[in-house]
Amino acid sequence: MSEGAIRVALADDQALVRAGLRALLQQQGIEIVFEADDGQALLDALQASPVDIVLSDIRMPGMDGIAALEALRAR
Repeated sequence: MSEGAIRVALADDQALVRAGLRALLQQQGIEIVFEADDGQALLDALQASPVDIVLSDIRMPGMDGIAALEALRAR
């Protein structure tokens, strides 16, 4: 991607939703750094790959988006 592109993480338990969001965002020049299927996977990936924006579903199995946000803010 181009330098200065917005770096985004996608978190959703539905692969089809993530694929659709990825396609739409990439058309706008937004870099998708990684995708996660639950809140814990999101938190784990954020340690290795920081991003500018997290776009997360609220309802996911395991750790949901709200719990992941709370854990991220506590860091």
